[in-house]
Amino acid sequence: RSSASRFNCRDSEWKTFLETLSADGTSPFPECALCDLSHLGLLRVSGEDAAEFLQGQFSNDIKALNDNRSQMSAYCTPQGRMLANFRIFQHGGDYFIQLPLERLEPFLKRLSMFILMAKVKIEDISGQQVRIGLTGTCAESLLKGLYPEIPAQSGGVQHEGDATILRLPGAEPRYEIIAPTEQAMAVWTHCAAEASPADADYWALLDIRAGIGSVLDTTAEAFVPQMINLQRVDGVSFDKGCYVGQEVVARMKYLGKLKRRMYLARVNSDQPPLPGDELHATTGDESGQGTGKVVDARPSPDGGYELLAVIEDAAVERGDISVGNESGAKLEMLELPYTLDD
Repeated sequence: RSSASRFNCRDSEWKTFLETLSADGTSPFPECALCDLSHLGLLRVSGEDAAEFLQGQFSNDIKALNDNRSQMSAYCTPQGRMLANFRIFQHGGDYFIQLPLERLEPFLKRLSMFILMAKVKIEDISGQQVRIGLTGTCAESLLKGLYPEIPAQSGGVQHEGDATILRLPGAEPRYEIIAPTEQAMAVWTHCAAEASPADADYWALLDIRAGIGSVLDTTAEAFVPQMINLQRVDGVSFDKGCYVGQEVVARMKYLGKLKRRMYLARVNSDQPPLPGDELHATTGDESGQGTGKVVDARPSPDGGYELLAVIEDAAVERGDISVGNESGAKLEMLELPYTLDD
């Protein structure tokens, strides 16, 4: 199937462009990969009160953003449970929020409820700006053939005309290009000379390996930000002041009550673990609340699936964790690219 049909492209011109390329198929684990990111949604927040409004809603310090830096952040319930997490960047005084497309409508609906009299406008521009992912050994040279400057560090942002280039975490150079459709077609055509098309599973695998978890429909309100290590990937500010859920998030840090956090693992299984799947520890469950929950899982080049899961620290120390029940696929723990110690 083409990327367009899989990811529900909202831009018909971009969809048609992808469909003309669908006969070439995709490569599962290319050394240099080109990905359509239509499975991600994009919002624009504008207006003279936008910064102050967002500062009171999200877990990170919006006022620390500038045109050359993006950040992760979360939108929580008053109980500190995440409704969504996302990457946010700024351009021309407006703020752009990228999150899984399946979470866009509930996120937009809830956030809009609190605008009240503030001079803020929130728009879904997913169908107006194409998102392309580029990663691997040839990524830097390909982009330097298109733009005079590209971000040098993870979290960096470069704006070139109508295009925005984001540098994302990863063992290999990883970029996202956000541009109008016509320019995106030119970018894709240029990069496809060396890069191989890959699907959304591959892009999500790179997030998994970078230790970046995503809240999806099946895990909405399941985790506080620290449970998915959001503070380890520049997603939480503990000194910005009040925001929705801040009291619970701060208590987790300063009173040391966090007993679960996100781990990287692999399972040798024919069936993919799904976000929200429960985990089981054969040696027992001390908390009475279950051993843990899968955040996301994708096919691994080593066979089976690589996954992120929120797991009880005590269960990780004991080991012998499986998906579903004691007869389920066993987790082989892998090393995250950052430490878990605060």
